[in-house]
Amino acid sequence: MSDNILQFKIATPEKVVYEDEIKQASIPTTSGEVTILPNHIPLVSVLQAGEIKITDKDGEHVLAVAGGFLEVRDNNEIVILADNAERAEEIDLERAEEARKRAEKELEKAKTEENIDFAKLQAVIDREMNRIKVGKKYKNVK
Repeated sequence: MSDNILQFKIATPEKVVYEDEIKQASIPTTSGEVTILPNHIPLVSVLQAGEIKITDKDGEHVLAVAGGFLEVRDNNEIVILADNAERAEEIDLERAEEARKRAEKELEKAKTEENIDFAKLQAVIDREMNRIKVGKKYKNVK
């Protein structure tokens, strides 16, 4: 492998979302966005819901990600194990909007009940809002 290429892989529990040789990746972490270039130092970080931008031989690609872990290895390898990840062009905006609305209704209903995991409901809302944001940005929808 060339010194100016990174081996990149992002996987969820369901599938490998993207795997290829890339030139760079910008990844949202709980410590802020980090851009990985070839020969980056080893790194392990927690992912934050947001937008991953990768540049490969065909140009820039965008993925929506929510939760998980990033590992940069010293052999120009990036591995992301994500709770949820989706290519921008595959995001179904209508479905994401419906899921966000359902979660918001559950949150409203939950305010009157006990033993509700508010953090879990808020995480669903955040994940769907991120999918909507990335999908609209990719599809140039206002």
